[in-house]
Amino acid sequence: MSDFTLQALLHLRDGSNFQWYVIPLLAFVFYVYTVESEKRNWNLILAGLAFWGADWVNEIVNSLFLRFNGYAPMWAEPGPSAYLILVGLNIETMFMFAVAGIIWAKMLHPDKHFKYLGIPNRWAVAFGGALFSVIIEVLLNSVNALTWDWPWWSQSMPLLIFIFGYLWFFVFAFWVYDMKEFKQKVQVVGGLWVGIILCLIVFAGFLKWI
Repeated sequence: MSDFTLQALLHLRDGSNFQWYVIPLLAFVFYVYTVESEKRNWNLILAGLAFWGADWVNEIVNSLFLRFNGYAPMWAEPGPSAYLILVGLNIETMFMFAVAGIIWAKMLHPDKHFKYLGIPNRWAVAFGGALFSVIIEVLLNSVNALTWDWPWWSQSMPLLIFIFGYLWFFVFAFWVYDMKEFKQKVQVVGGLWVGIILCLIVFAGFLKWI
């Protein structure tokens, strides 16, 4: 295994790294969802949960990728953390993704046909958000907080990170946001999270693969 992978696995789900700043982060996430619930912004909440769920899908796939190649995941988070949940996901970034979808969905225009700089606003926000996210990843990689061991998933090959690492999160979340039927939104997002929970139970709980 790569050095970064071994570093990450050394801290994987190690409760001794706990730090109290996790509690205010959790409170912040609760606050964001409570405020939007109070305003009955269900479209925004479901878009946020869709975005968050999309990241969990990527993280599970990333961990399974390590399991089957035995060398390195596509990305790892070997740096200091209060709790490393999966090889590429610590509790700090998990809380960030929990609210990121809501933040980005707030940038959408009420009219989905409205254009920002000549680009349909959904696509403008999605591309801008994905690009911003890749830039942040490059900065994190520069200090080894988030690491890459594969040449096709790296700073020299950012397209895959842009498309599969982030863009589809935005496209999926905004697709949920624009669904006409509330019931359909709940079914899609609920089905996504049921699948995520089942995968975590099977792959992390029973099989110990991730």
